[in-house]
Amino acid sequence: MTALRGLPHLKEDFVASLVVFLVALPLCVGVAVASGVPAELGLVTGIVGGIVTGLMRGSSLQVSGPAAGLTVLVFEAVREFGLPVLGAIVLVTGVLQLLMGALRLGRWFRAISVSVVEGMLAGIGLVLVAGQLYSVAARQAPASGLEKLAGLPGALAGAVASAEALPPLVLGAGTIAVLVLWPHLPRVVRAVPGPLAAVGLATLATAVLDLRVATVEVRGLLDSVHPPSLDALGEQASAGLLGTIVAFTLIASAESMFSAAAVDRLHNGPRTEYNRELIAQGAGNTVCGLLGALPMTAVIVRSAANVQAGARTKVSRVLHGVWLLLFAALLPSVLAHIPIPALAGILVYSGARLVPVRQLVTLWREHRGEAFILVVTALSIVAVSMFEGVLIGLALAVVKTAWEASHIRLEVVDKGAGPVQAHLSGNATFLRLPKILDSLEALPQDRPVELDLSGLHHLDHACRTALENWAERHSAAGTEPVRMTSGR
Repeated sequence: MTALRGLPHLKEDFVASLVVFLVALPLCVGVAVASGVPAELGLVTGIVGGIVTGLMRGSSLQVSGPAAGLTVLVFEAVREFGLPVLGAIVLVTGVLQLLMGALRLGRWFRAISVSVVEGMLAGIGLVLVAGQLYSVAARQAPASGLEKLAGLPGALAGAVASAEALPPLVLGAGTIAVLVLWPHLPRVVRAVPGPLAAVGLATLATAVLDLRVATVEVRGLLDSVHPPSLDALGEQASAGLLGTIVAFTLIASAESMFSAAAVDRLHNGPRTEYNRELIAQGAGNTVCGLLGALPMTAVIVRSAANVQAGARTKVSRVLHGVWLLLFAALLPSVLAHIPIPALAGILVYSGARLVPVRQLVTLWREHRGEAFILVVTALSIVAVSMFEGVLIGLALAVVKTAWEASHIRLEVVDKGAGPVQAHLSGNATFLRLPKILDSLEALPQDRPVELDLSGLHHLDHACRTALENWAERHSAAGTEPVRMTSGR
């Protein structure tokens, strides 16, 4: 009884934990299969996210586990460096997150441009959708994002015309249709989470109709877990590997921090402690790395389900991890009956939801610069790679911010006689040099000029040098030397 008194919301948290477990189960398996790793490793990451990260302080209702947003990056890392190195990459990612949390850098991730983060997720979504549609069509997906998109119409057309590929195509399309229609069904039906219902119906249809489709390969939980080889990490050390680690750290941390902010808007409970949450994510990824599992982030789908199911404390997310552990230990053979096209259909649906089409239309009307950054970031990820795409987006965001911050105004007072008075105000940076110089060079060459800089809040070195050079040129025309006053 004393233990129960310490858990006043156990009933609500217990019910919520079951809901989150049922949502997380197909997603953990689907993300693992799409990432090119054993399905059990997705469950391992879900277990660690629930039990290890769930027990730590940070965001009380946020749920962590393998995320669709990292699927493309993990797949590329496994393909390039091999599965044995994945655990070491995730381990280093976790250690870096622990360090950043200890240095109190958690809140700084919220300073990353929202357009860059949404563009990053949109780019991931596009590549994820394209790649998983090949799985639905029972075709081998090309390596690059552009090749995936370019070859998709032909792959789908070939699947429709092929008797062998038609069953997985119908199964995948049916899974997507269930997920799209599920929110519109009666509330009693929606008590079962959509992803679980979609996978369950697909599995049932496969068994009843005896469809010849690929199913999940089962190795067993212990057989799938392999501690990382740091020697392998040293052998693979390269700029590409370092870039992958940085990308893992940046994306996992940013996605978790943005998810925390979104979850805070869904409930009235304690607010997220961002530095502690970053430490919790780092601890989880460190354990995942030691087990050779997938990286984890906070996942908004599971977190929202947790809140909406009535969770009140972190007990719900810990219990969801316990249910995943019991399932992986006692019922692993169930995974062998799940058709891969159904999992691909779930990820196609999840990937499509990462592309903010409606928000982009509104953003284009109100903030075209932000919309431009979002689109360029997404397309760069598709065309080049995840890491380079994010860097391009961040660079554009910095340039845009610098451009908007460097407002400059030139006011000219010409009384017809005497010197022309020019007053500069605002922030004079190199970004505005062309505008400043064009305006000054348009002043009369045969008149003395008084240039008042007292209204400037900032004058960088490039602008000061350019103004001094302009003053020399203007004075060389035979007029009186330009008088420059700073007011300081």
